[in-house]
Amino acid sequence: MRDKPSPALRRRLTALLRQLPAPQAILRGSLIERFKRCGKPGCKCATGRGHGPKYYLSISRSGEHPQLDYVPQGYVAQVREYLANYQRTREILEEICAINRELLRRRERL
Repeated sequence: MRDKPSPALRRRLTALLRQLPAPQAILRGSLIERFKRCGKPGCKCATGRGHGPKYYLSISRSGEHPQLDYVPQGYVAQVREYLANYQRTREILEEICAINRELLRRRERL
């Protein structure tokens, strides 16, 4: 970062801002896949993996137990995409912060 000229840093910053996913398409958490046993005698789930897969969104907050929300099968692909958007947003924000820190270190306008 330190070896790049300031105009190149500003161009990179502009490019990163264009890559940010739309805020309404971001979701934080983890997608968990589970198989459950129903407990009925003679059911195929008693000897196999269980019924499923069933999907749950797990969200952890500091000092709290993780919260699990059921994700219907029809939403799984969208939830995966939104989770990936969250990760991509975090990566982009880290790079933006690095550029801004470098501009600040150079005593340039942010």
